[in-house]
Amino acid sequence: MAKHNDLGHKGEEFAVKYLKEKGYYIRETNWRDGKLELDIIAETDNRLIIAEVKTRYSDYISQPTDAITNTKIRNIVKATDHYIKMNNIDKEVRFDIISLVKQQNSFKIEHI
Repeated sequence: MAKHNDLGHKGEEFAVKYLKEKGYYIRETNWRDGKLELDIIAETDNRLIIAEVKTRYSDYISQPTDAITNTKIRNIVKATDHYIKMNNIDKEVRFDIISLVKQQNSFKIEHI
């Protein structure tokens, strides 16, 4: 596995742990259907939470959230719509971003 893929995987694991500690129920991680993809699908307060995780080694040049483009947003919305229809979900939906920057053996986290 490429070094950046390994960091991304560790970041997503850290984000799942963080959300669980905050009381979120994790429905799915790395959900895919064809080209559609969602990093974390969770629930809290009777809401469906779609969390996009961005992990970086450093925020020196740019923030991890800078990687979330308009195209990425459209794809997340399309994937969410597909997931909701496939699973017949009738809940309010919230889109979150979890930004992680590597710091020694852990991560600096920002949950937007």
